[in-house]
Amino acid sequence: MPSDLSTLLQELEPWLEVMNSSAEESLFNEGDPGDSCFFIESGVVRVEQESAEIDTEPVLGYFGPGDIVGELALLDHGLRSASVVVEEDLVARKLSESALSEIGSSNPQLQAQVYQYLGAIAAGRLRYERNTETVYDPDGEVHEMVSSAKAAQKIFSSWSSDKVQALLSRIAAVAAERSEEQAKLAVEVTHLGNVKDKTQKNLVASLGVLKSLEGQATGLISRNTDTGVSIFGDPVGVVFALVPQTNPVSTAVFKTLIALKSRNALILSYHRSALRVAEEVGSMITEVLEEFGAPSGLVSWIKNRNSRRKTQSYFRHQGVSLILATGGRSMVRAAYGSGRPAIGVGSGNTPVLVCDDVRLKRCAEQIVLSKSFDNGLICGAEHNLIVFDSIYDDFVQVLEESGAAVLSEKESNQLLKTLYSPTGQIRRHLVGQAASDIAREAGIERKSQISLIVVPVNQIKKENPLCREKMAPVLSLFRCINQEEGMDFCERILEIDGAGHSAAIHSASKETMDEFARRMPVGRILANTPAAHGVVGITTGLVPSLTLGCGTFGGTSTTDNVTYTHLMNIKRLAEGRES
Repeated sequence: MPSDLSTLLQELEPWLEVMNSSAEESLFNEGDPGDSCFFIESGVVRVEQESAEIDTEPVLGYFGPGDIVGELALLDHGLRSASVVVEEDLVARKLSESALSEIGSSNPQLQAQVYQYLGAIAAGRLRYERNTETVYDPDGEVHEMVSSAKAAQKIFSSWSSDKVQALLSRIAAVAAERSEEQAKLAVEVTHLGNVKDKTQKNLVASLGVLKSLEGQATGLISRNTDTGVSIFGDPVGVVFALVPQTNPVSTAVFKTLIALKSRNALILSYHRSALRVAEEVGSMITEVLEEFGAPSGLVSWIKNRNSRRKTQSYFRHQGVSLILATGGRSMVRAAYGSGRPAIGVGSGNTPVLVCDDVRLKRCAEQIVLSKSFDNGLICGAEHNLIVFDSIYDDFVQVLEESGAAVLSEKESNQLLKTLYSPTGQIRRHLVGQAASDIAREAGIERKSQISLIVVPVNQIKKENPLCREKMAPVLSLFRCINQEEGMDFCERILEIDGAGHSAAIHSASKETMDEFARRMPVGRILANTPAAHGVVGITTGLVPSLTLGCGTFGGTSTTDNVTYTHLMNIKRLAEGRES
């Protein structure tokens, strides 16, 4: 076998086709027949893989001079498992399947060498993916950023509580001042949600979270003279945090405030589609940190060519103390599988039981307000309505009066064809879009503005996409006979999707609410409140948070609304006592 790639390419020269491609051109697309591989001479390509999860980073990795892409196609003759797009103008040499067959006819030894070389490349990549200790860091960027964060955190940990609180107050104030401006940017860049509601989310993430942190202790937290036990809180060190494209501003501000409150350093990893937002929010926070003389590297963000591969390298880095994983299921699973301590979240699919003892108009208005908020992007908002049979028709009427379009069977079929792909996933261009726009595309009309789309469903089935999380202003509607059947419906829905996250009930009976809370396998049970607002503490007494744990119900480590206390190591000083 040739000793290196250059020797192999020299021998293959007669069968190679030179390719010159400009930025954003595709070498091949996911699902295409695999009929060639490419040896990169100059330039950079990115490998992308579509995901049903809106907040999962699509870029798997980047490859440059000396790398090969598309080699699996020549080994297994299958369809392309990912797309390859030119990032920087490219010069590559293409080896086609037909050329490789010709080589086999005239020079079988060379063909065997090619297969051996491609197999070694594929095996090496597989070995990397399976090795949780390997950090891919060719340019030293990962190590440099983590090292800088560790050094900054060491200095910052000695700051006084008053100085830290002043810093948090300033960050929150500046973020609040720019809340609408940055909401506009987020919608412009990601094409998700709406400016009005994102502005409110940004205010909650800044001023609301700040208020919840004021007066809260770090260091010596409490001292119990009766038991002789004193509790201290120590920072964990360097926190690595994912930022979803659905909430790029509010999540970043929130995680910055809780990380700094607990005297940690923070590295933020944004979804590729939100990098312009990252630059804006990151620069805003950096300006305040510099104003206060904070050490460089205390809060940073990945600026260049982020990818799942790079994210996993941060996950695996020994200098990262804790991962805050807010995003798609696959990224959360990767965080928990990295070997580093992690706090992750799960998907929402909130079932809502509407009992026959409630004020229907108030209940309907709250549901429409909540599920239409930011065009349905709040995972803890209502996703499935379960309504008592005795009030079903009246409730449908008040839903319509409150701005919802409750669909007929014909309209439901139209919506399903428009909203969902053949694989049962919401079409990407309709995620986080206004109900009126979705209705218009589906040919659904009402005399007044449509704020929410409600789809009656007869059966709870795993195969029915309406029984799952819907990141759009769309709700499923079920009819139940009584309280027992209604609670059973809610449990069955959570078995399909959303276990651990949230459930909601509208009832005037405290006993019914308590029974509902006992039965639901979720971390948050909301009663008589808009769910989207209630889960984050706007209309409830829950801790204001944009990271909502699902506990063991949903395969995560806590059911809490995550806050600064989750980013501390709790120590207990226990004084000896006489027996």
